[in-house]
Amino acid sequence: MQCFLREGRSCVRYKCGLPCNTIQDVLHQRPNWIEVKDDGEWDFNWCDVGWLRENFDHTYMEEHVRINHFRNHYELTRKNLMVKNLKRYQKQLEREVGRIEASNCDFFPCTFAMPSEYHLFVEEFNRSPGNTWIMKPVGKSQGKGIFLFRKLKDIIEWKKVGLCKELVDGSRSEEQKDGVQVKSYVAQRYIENPYLINGRKFDMRVYVLVTSYVPLKAWLYRDGFARFSGIRFSLSSIDDKYMHLTNVSVQKTAPDYDHEKQGCKWQMQQLRRYLTAKHGREMVETLFKEMDNIFVRSLQSVQKVIINDKHCFELYGYDILLDQNFKPWLIEVNASPSHTPSCQEDYEMKCRLLEDTLNVVDMEGRLTGKEKRVGGYDLMWNDGPVYREDANLQTFGSSGFTANTHLGCVNDREKQLRQLLKPFPCQRKA
Repeated sequence: MQCFLREGRSCVRYKCGLPCNTIQDVLHQRPNWIEVKDDGEWDFNWCDVGWLRENFDHTYMEEHVRINHFRNHYELTRKNLMVKNLKRYQKQLEREVGRIEASNCDFFPCTFAMPSEYHLFVEEFNRSPGNTWIMKPVGKSQGKGIFLFRKLKDIIEWKKVGLCKELVDGSRSEEQKDGVQVKSYVAQRYIENPYLINGRKFDMRVYVLVTSYVPLKAWLYRDGFARFSGIRFSLSSIDDKYMHLTNVSVQKTAPDYDHEKQGCKWQMQQLRRYLTAKHGREMVETLFKEMDNIFVRSLQSVQKVIINDKHCFELYGYDILLDQNFKPWLIEVNASPSHTPSCQEDYEMKCRLLEDTLNVVDMEGRLTGKEKRVGGYDLMWNDGPVYREDANLQTFGSSGFTANTHLGCVNDREKQLRQLLKPFPCQRKA
Protein backbone atom coordinates (compact mmCIF):
# COMPACT_ATOMS: atom_id res chain seq x y z
CA MET A 1 0.00 0.00 0.00
CA GLN A 2 1.33 3.42 -0.95
CA CYS A 3 0.87 6.24 1.55
CA PHE A 4 2.60 9.51 0.78
CA LEU A 5 1.26 12.97 1.51
CA ARG A 6 2.83 14.77 -1.43
CA GLU A 7 0.68 12.77 -3.82
CA GLY A 8 -2.48 12.91 -1.74
CA ARG A 9 -1.67 9.82 0.28
CA SER A 10 -2.42 9.40 3.93
CA CYS A 11 1.01 9.05 5.57
CA VAL A 12 4.79 8.99 5.24
CA ARG A 13 6.40 5.65 6.02
CA TYR A 14 9.76 6.10 7.67
CA LYS A 15 12.61 3.86 8.68
CA CYS A 16 15.13 4.90 11.34
CA GLY A 17 18.33 3.02 12.10
CA LEU A 18 19.12 5.02 15.25
CA PRO A 19 16.94 3.73 18.10
CA CYS A 20 16.62 5.64 21.38
CA ASN A 21 17.88 8.83 19.79
CA THR A 22 16.53 12.37 19.46
CA ILE A 23 15.78 11.79 15.77
CA GLN A 24 13.59 8.83 16.72
CA ASP A 25 11.57 11.09 19.02
CA VAL A 26 11.16 13.73 16.31
CA LEU A 27 10.09 11.23 13.68
CA HIS A 28 7.66 9.53 16.06
CA GLN A 29 5.95 12.83 16.95
CA ARG A 30 5.56 14.05 13.37
CA PRO A 31 1.91 14.05 12.21
CA ASN A 32 1.03 11.35 9.65
CA TRP A 33 4.45 9.67 9.82
CA ILE A 34 4.40 5.93 10.48
CA GLU A 35 7.44 3.81 11.32
CA VAL A 36 8.06 0.63 9.35
CA LYS A 37 10.22 -2.20 10.64
CA ASP A 38 12.74 -4.52 9.05
CA ASP A 39 12.07 -5.01 5.32
CA GLY A 40 8.91 -2.92 5.07
CA GLU A 41 8.62 -0.41 2.24
CA TRP A 42 9.62 3.10 3.25
CA ASP A 43 9.39 6.64 1.86
CA PHE A 44 11.98 8.19 4.17
CA ASN A 45 15.07 6.62 5.73
CA TRP A 46 17.25 8.13 8.46
CA CYS A 47 20.03 5.57 8.41
CA ASP A 48 23.56 5.29 9.75
CA VAL A 49 26.49 5.29 7.34
CA GLY A 50 27.01 1.55 7.87
CA TRP A 51 23.55 0.77 6.49
CA LEU A 52 24.18 3.14 3.59
CA ARG A 53 27.44 1.44 2.69
CA GLU A 54 25.87 -2.02 2.67
CA ASN A 55 22.48 -1.27 1.10
CA PHE A 56 22.41 1.93 -0.96
CA ASP A 57 23.65 0.44 -4.22
CA HIS A 58 21.11 -2.40 -4.00
CA THR A 59 18.06 -0.32 -3.11
CA TYR A 60 15.54 0.85 -5.68
CA MET A 61 14.06 4.23 -4.75
CA GLU A 62 10.99 5.77 -6.30
CA GLU A 63 10.83 9.45 -7.24
CA HIS A 64 9.55 10.69 -3.88
CA VAL A 65 11.85 8.67 -1.60
CA ARG A 66 14.47 10.47 0.54
CA ILE A 67 17.50 9.24 2.51
CA ASN A 68 19.78 11.22 4.82
CA HIS A 69 23.20 10.62 3.22
CA PHE A 70 24.82 11.04 -0.17
CA ARG A 71 26.47 7.89 -1.46
CA ASN A 72 30.08 9.11 -0.99
CA HIS A 73 29.53 11.63 1.79
CA TYR A 74 32.97 10.64 3.15
CA GLU A 75 34.69 12.86 0.54
CA LEU A 76 34.00 15.73 2.95
CA THR A 77 33.65 13.95 6.27
CA ARG A 78 36.77 11.76 6.38
CA LYS A 79 39.58 13.94 7.68
CA ASN A 80 42.15 12.92 5.05
CA LEU A 81 39.76 13.22 2.09
CA MET A 82 38.44 16.58 3.28
CA VAL A 83 41.95 18.02 3.27
CA LYS A 84 42.80 16.33 -0.05
CA ASN A 85 39.75 17.88 -1.72
CA LEU A 86 40.36 21.31 -0.17
CA LYS A 87 43.99 21.32 -1.34
CA ARG A 88 42.98 20.28 -4.84
CA TYR A 89 40.24 22.92 -4.98
CA GLN A 90 42.62 25.60 -3.72
CA LYS A 91 45.17 24.75 -6.41
CA GLN A 92 42.42 24.83 -9.03
CA LEU A 93 41.35 28.32 -7.91
CA GLU A 94 44.93 29.57 -7.99
CA ARG A 95 45.43 28.17 -11.49
CA GLU A 96 42.12 29.40 -12.93
CA VAL A 97 41.44 32.62 -11.01
CA GLY A 98 44.54 33.63 -9.08
CA ARG A 99 46.22 33.58 -5.69
CA ILE A 100 43.89 36.10 -4.07
CA GLU A 101 40.85 33.94 -4.79
CA ALA A 102 42.72 30.81 -3.67
CA SER A 103 43.59 32.52 -0.38
CA ASN A 104 39.89 32.35 0.50
CA CYS A 105 40.56 28.68 1.22
CA ASP A 106 43.25 29.38 3.83
CA PHE A 107 41.01 28.20 6.65
CA PHE A 108 42.32 24.71 7.46
CA PRO A 109 45.52 23.92 9.42
CA CYS A 110 48.57 22.46 7.70
CA THR A 111 47.67 18.77 7.45
CA PHE A 112 49.31 15.58 6.14
CA ALA A 113 47.76 12.17 5.47
CA MET A 114 49.64 9.46 7.31
CA PRO A 115 51.46 7.31 6.57
CA SER A 116 51.32 8.16 2.82
CA GLU A 117 52.62 11.74 3.29
CA TYR A 118 54.98 10.90 6.15
CA HIS A 119 58.09 12.18 4.39
CA LEU A 120 56.40 15.46 3.42
CA PHE A 121 55.32 15.82 7.02
CA VAL A 122 58.88 15.30 8.29
CA GLU A 123 60.13 18.07 5.99
CA GLU A 124 57.54 20.49 7.37
CA PHE A 125 58.15 19.33 10.92
CA ASN A 126 61.86 20.07 10.61
CA ARG A 127 61.15 23.54 9.22
CA SER A 128 59.27 24.50 12.37
CA PRO A 129 60.90 22.78 15.36
CA GLY A 130 59.13 23.13 18.68
CA ASN A 131 55.64 23.39 17.22
CA THR A 132 52.85 21.24 18.59
CA TRP A 133 51.10 18.77 16.27
CA ILE A 134 47.96 16.72 16.72
CA MET A 135 47.43 13.20 15.40
CA LYS A 136 43.90 12.04 14.50
CA PRO A 137 42.58 8.74 13.08
CA VAL A 138 40.61 9.58 9.95
CA GLY A 139 37.72 7.20 10.55
CA LYS A 140 36.97 7.82 14.21
CA SER A 141 34.94 10.46 16.03
CA GLN A 142 34.26 11.74 19.55
CA GLY A 143 37.95 12.35 20.21
CA LYS A 144 38.94 8.68 19.99
CA GLY A 145 42.57 7.92 19.15
CA ILE A 146 43.76 11.55 19.25
CA PHE A 147 47.11 12.56 20.73
CA LEU A 148 49.38 15.63 20.68
CA PHE A 149 53.14 15.54 20.16
CA ARG A 150 56.20 17.74 19.74
CA LYS A 151 58.91 15.17 19.09
CA LEU A 152 59.39 13.20 15.91
CA LYS A 153 60.26 10.08 17.87
CA ASP A 154 56.62 9.87 18.98
CA ILE A 155 55.62 9.44 15.34
CA ILE A 156 58.47 7.07 14.60
CA GLU A 157 57.24 4.82 17.41
CA TRP A 158 53.68 5.08 16.12
CA LYS A 159 54.76 4.37 12.55
CA LYS A 160 56.73 1.28 13.50
CA VAL A 161 54.48 -0.56 15.90
CA GLY A 162 51.36 1.55 16.30
CA LEU A 163 52.11 2.37 19.91
CA CYS A 164 50.79 5.81 20.74
CA LYS A 165 49.85 7.77 23.83
CA GLU A 166 46.14 8.11 23.26
CA LEU A 167 44.47 11.00 24.97
CA VAL A 168 41.05 9.47 25.22
CA ASP A 169 41.26 6.11 26.93
CA GLY A 170 44.99 5.63 27.51
CA SER A 171 44.78 2.09 26.17
CA ARG A 172 45.87 0.45 22.97
CA SER A 173 43.39 -0.49 20.26
CA GLU A 174 42.86 -4.08 19.14
CA GLU A 175 45.03 -3.39 16.08
CA GLN A 176 47.82 -2.12 18.32
CA LYS A 177 47.54 -5.12 20.64
CA ASP A 178 48.09 -7.35 17.63
CA GLY A 179 51.16 -5.33 16.62
CA VAL A 180 49.52 -4.12 13.41
CA GLN A 181 50.67 -0.71 12.14
CA VAL A 182 48.09 1.99 12.65
CA LYS A 183 46.99 3.43 9.31
CA SER A 184 45.01 6.36 8.02
CA TYR A 185 45.75 9.13 10.44
CA VAL A 186 46.22 12.80 9.75
CA ALA A 187 49.00 14.86 11.33
CA GLN A 188 47.81 18.43 11.72
CA ARG A 189 49.52 21.54 13.02
CA TYR A 190 47.89 22.23 16.37
CA ILE A 191 46.29 25.66 16.83
CA GLU A 192 48.50 26.86 19.70
CA ASN A 193 46.74 30.21 20.19
CA PRO A 194 43.04 29.38 20.54
CA TYR A 195 40.61 32.10 21.57
CA LEU A 196 39.87 31.52 25.25
CA ILE A 197 36.81 32.32 27.35
CA ASN A 198 37.50 32.22 31.10
CA GLY A 199 40.83 30.66 30.20
CA ARG A 200 39.22 27.67 28.50
CA LYS A 201 39.43 26.48 24.92
CA PHE A 202 36.25 25.93 22.90
CA ASP A 203 35.10 25.09 19.40
CA MET A 204 31.81 25.69 17.61
CA ARG A 205 29.40 23.10 16.22
CA VAL A 206 27.48 24.53 13.26
CA TYR A 207 24.83 22.71 11.19
CA VAL A 208 24.66 22.90 7.39
CA LEU A 209 22.00 21.05 5.39
CA VAL A 210 22.70 20.19 1.74
CA THR A 211 19.68 19.16 -0.33
CA SER A 212 21.50 19.08 -3.69
CA TYR A 213 25.05 19.21 -5.03
CA VAL A 214 24.06 19.78 -8.67
CA PRO A 215 23.14 22.55 -8.44
CA LEU A 216 24.57 23.20 -4.98
CA LYS A 217 21.82 24.11 -2.52
CA ALA A 218 22.82 24.61 1.12
CA TRP A 219 21.02 25.82 4.24
CA LEU A 220 22.59 27.20 7.44
CA TYR A 221 20.88 26.65 10.78
CA ARG A 222 20.58 29.57 13.21
CA ASP A 223 21.21 27.47 16.31
CA GLY A 224 24.40 25.67 17.23
CA PHE A 225 26.66 25.61 20.24
CA ALA A 226 30.15 26.14 21.60
CA ARG A 227 31.82 23.20 23.39
CA PHE A 228 34.28 24.08 26.14
CA SER A 229 37.14 22.15 27.66
CA GLY A 230 36.88 21.54 31.39
CA ILE A 231 40.36 22.78 32.31
CA ARG A 232 42.09 26.12 31.70
CA PHE A 233 44.25 26.01 28.58
CA SER A 234 48.04 25.75 28.69
CA LEU A 235 50.70 24.40 26.34
CA SER A 236 52.79 23.26 29.29
CA SER A 237 50.92 19.96 29.27
CA ILE A 238 49.94 18.32 26.00
CA ASP A 239 48.74 15.04 27.52
CA ASP A 240 45.63 16.35 29.30
CA LYS A 241 42.58 15.39 27.25
CA TYR A 242 40.23 17.53 29.35
CA MET A 243 42.30 20.60 28.44
CA HIS A 244 42.83 20.09 24.71
CA LEU A 245 39.76 18.16 23.50
CA THR A 246 36.36 19.84 23.59
CA ASN A 247 34.27 16.79 22.60
CA VAL A 248 31.40 16.30 25.02
CA SER A 249 32.01 12.55 24.87
CA VAL A 250 35.46 13.25 26.32
CA GLN A 251 34.50 15.98 28.79
CA LYS A 252 31.66 13.98 30.35
CA THR A 253 34.18 11.37 31.55
CA ALA A 254 35.82 13.98 33.80
CA PRO A 255 35.37 13.23 37.51
CA ASP A 256 33.77 16.62 38.21
CA TYR A 257 31.52 16.78 35.11
CA ASP A 258 27.98 18.00 35.90
CA HIS A 259 25.39 16.83 33.36
CA GLU A 260 22.83 19.42 34.48
CA LYS A 261 25.13 22.40 34.96
CA GLN A 262 25.69 22.70 31.19
CA GLY A 263 29.11 24.12 31.99
CA CYS A 264 30.78 22.75 28.86
CA LYS A 265 28.26 24.17 26.34
CA TRP A 266 26.97 27.56 25.31
CA GLN A 267 24.19 28.03 22.80
CA MET A 268 25.35 29.89 19.68
CA GLN A 269 23.22 32.92 20.53
CA GLN A 270 24.98 33.24 23.90
CA LEU A 271 28.39 33.01 22.26
CA ARG A 272 27.53 35.64 19.66
CA ARG A 273 26.23 38.02 22.34
CA TYR A 274 29.43 37.54 24.37
CA LEU A 275 31.71 38.19 21.39
CA THR A 276 29.66 41.22 20.31
CA ALA A 277 29.79 42.74 23.78
CA LYS A 278 33.55 42.26 23.93
CA HIS A 279 34.60 43.10 20.35
CA GLY A 280 31.75 45.05 18.77
CA ARG A 281 29.16 44.19 16.15
CA GLU A 282 31.24 44.90 13.05
CA MET A 283 34.11 42.60 14.11
CA VAL A 284 31.68 39.78 14.91
CA GLU A 285 29.81 40.29 11.61
CA THR A 286 33.14 39.89 9.82
CA LEU A 287 33.91 36.72 11.77
CA PHE A 288 30.58 35.12 10.87
CA LYS A 289 31.01 36.10 7.20
CA GLU A 290 34.36 34.31 7.23
CA MET A 291 32.62 31.26 8.65
CA ASP A 292 30.04 31.47 5.83
CA ASN A 293 32.99 31.37 3.44
CA ILE A 294 34.24 28.16 5.09
CA PHE A 295 30.89 26.43 4.67
CA VAL A 296 30.48 27.38 1.01
CA ARG A 297 34.09 26.78 -0.09
CA SER A 298 34.27 23.39 1.61
CA LEU A 299 31.08 22.27 -0.15
CA GLN A 300 32.35 23.58 -3.47
CA SER A 301 35.58 21.62 -2.97
CA VAL A 302 33.64 18.33 -3.15
CA GLN A 303 30.83 19.41 -5.48
CA LYS A 304 32.35 17.63 -8.49
CA VAL A 305 33.26 14.44 -6.64
CA ILE A 306 30.12 13.85 -4.56
CA ILE A 307 27.67 11.60 -6.39
CA ASN A 308 24.59 13.80 -6.59
CA ASP A 309 21.28 12.00 -6.17
CA LYS A 310 17.87 13.64 -5.95
CA HIS A 311 16.90 11.14 -3.26
CA CYS A 312 19.67 12.27 -0.92
CA PHE A 313 20.26 15.06 1.55
CA GLU A 314 22.96 15.53 4.18
CA LEU A 315 22.99 17.25 7.57
CA TYR A 316 26.62 18.16 8.26
CA GLY A 317 28.05 19.11 11.63
CA TYR A 318 30.91 21.57 11.13
CA ASP A 319 33.53 21.99 13.86
CA ILE A 320 35.07 25.47 13.81
CA LEU A 321 37.88 26.70 16.07
CA LEU A 322 38.52 30.39 16.69
CA ASP A 323 42.06 31.66 17.37
CA GLN A 324 43.25 34.74 19.26
CA ASN A 325 43.46 36.69 15.99
CA PHE A 326 39.71 36.13 15.50
CA LYS A 327 40.39 33.78 12.59
CA PRO A 328 38.04 30.78 12.23
CA TRP A 329 39.61 27.40 11.36
CA LEU A 330 37.83 24.38 9.92
CA ILE A 331 38.74 21.40 12.09
CA GLU A 332 36.46 18.74 10.61
CA VAL A 333 33.03 18.01 9.16
CA ASN A 334 30.79 15.26 10.52
CA ALA A 335 28.35 13.24 8.41
CA SER A 336 26.52 11.89 11.46
CA PRO A 337 26.69 14.69 14.03
CA SER A 338 25.64 13.40 17.42
CA HIS A 339 22.01 14.03 18.31
CA THR A 340 22.46 12.63 21.80
CA PRO A 341 21.63 15.49 24.19
CA SER A 342 23.91 16.51 27.04
CA CYS A 343 21.10 18.33 28.88
CA GLN A 344 17.46 19.39 28.44
CA GLU A 345 18.37 22.63 26.65
CA ASP A 346 20.56 20.67 24.24
CA TYR A 347 17.75 18.17 23.62
CA GLU A 348 15.30 20.95 22.77
CA MET A 349 17.77 22.60 20.38
CA LYS A 350 18.44 19.33 18.56
CA CYS A 351 14.71 18.62 18.31
CA ARG A 352 14.21 22.02 16.65
CA LEU A 353 17.11 21.30 14.28
CA LEU A 354 15.77 17.90 13.25
CA GLU A 355 12.16 19.09 12.92
CA ASP A 356 13.30 21.89 10.61
CA THR A 357 15.47 19.46 8.64
CA LEU A 358 12.32 17.46 7.93
CA ASN A 359 10.50 20.70 7.07
CA VAL A 360 13.15 21.56 4.44
CA VAL A 361 13.21 18.04 2.99
CA ASP A 362 9.42 18.48 2.76
CA MET A 363 8.02 14.99 2.35
CA GLU A 364 4.56 16.51 2.79
CA GLY A 365 4.89 18.78 -0.26
CA ARG A 366 4.01 21.99 1.60
CA LEU A 367 6.80 24.22 0.16
CA THR A 368 7.01 26.00 -3.20
CA GLY A 369 10.76 25.51 -3.61
CA LYS A 370 11.38 29.27 -3.66
CA GLU A 371 11.70 29.77 0.09
CA LYS A 372 14.75 31.57 1.52
CA ARG A 373 13.89 30.52 5.04
CA VAL A 374 12.25 27.46 6.56
CA GLY A 375 12.02 27.54 10.35
CA GLY A 376 15.52 27.93 11.75
CA TYR A 377 17.17 27.29 8.37
CA ASP A 378 18.27 30.11 6.06
CA LEU A 379 19.09 29.36 2.42
CA MET A 380 22.79 30.20 2.15
CA TRP A 381 23.60 29.04 -1.38
CA ASN A 382 21.36 28.19 -4.33
CA ASP A 383 23.64 27.68 -7.34
CA GLY A 384 25.11 31.01 -6.23
CA PRO A 385 25.03 33.25 -3.13
CA VAL A 386 21.65 34.04 -1.63
CA TYR A 387 21.16 37.60 -0.40
CA ARG A 388 18.65 39.33 1.77
CA GLU A 389 17.82 43.02 1.68
CA ASP A 390 17.90 44.81 5.02
CA ALA A 391 17.57 48.55 5.37
CA ASN A 392 19.43 48.44 8.67
CA LEU A 393 22.59 47.11 7.02
CA GLN A 394 23.04 49.70 4.28
CA THR A 395 26.28 50.87 5.88
CA PHE A 396 27.91 47.66 4.70
CA GLY A 397 27.36 48.48 1.04
CA SER A 398 25.49 50.89 -1.16
CA SER A 399 23.16 48.15 -2.40
CA GLY A 400 22.01 47.30 1.11
CA PHE A 401 22.41 43.57 0.39
CA THR A 402 24.02 41.09 2.71
CA ALA A 403 24.26 37.30 2.88
CA ASN A 404 21.10 35.44 3.87
CA THR A 405 22.70 33.88 6.98
CA HIS A 406 21.75 34.40 10.62
CA LEU A 407 23.98 32.04 12.65
CA GLY A 408 23.62 32.84 16.33
CA CYS A 409 20.75 35.26 15.73
CA VAL A 410 17.19 35.04 17.05
CA ASN A 411 15.49 31.83 15.97
CA ASP A 412 11.78 32.71 15.93
CA ARG A 413 11.09 29.54 13.97
CA GLU A 414 7.61 28.78 15.28
CA LYS A 415 6.24 32.16 14.17
CA GLN A 416 7.93 31.84 10.79
CA LEU A 417 6.64 28.29 10.25
CA ARG A 418 3.07 29.32 11.05
CA GLN A 419 3.28 31.97 8.33
CA LEU A 420 5.04 29.72 5.84
CA LEU A 421 3.56 26.24 6.01
CA LYS A 422 0.14 25.01 5.18
CA PRO A 423 -1.31 22.89 8.00
CA PHE A 424 -0.79 19.17 7.98
CA PRO A 425 -3.78 17.42 6.34
CA CYS A 426 -5.07 16.11 9.67
CA GLN A 427 -4.86 19.58 11.20
CA ARG A 428 -6.61 21.13 8.21
CA LYS A 429 -9.54 18.72 8.57
CA ALA A 430 -9.78 19.48 12.25
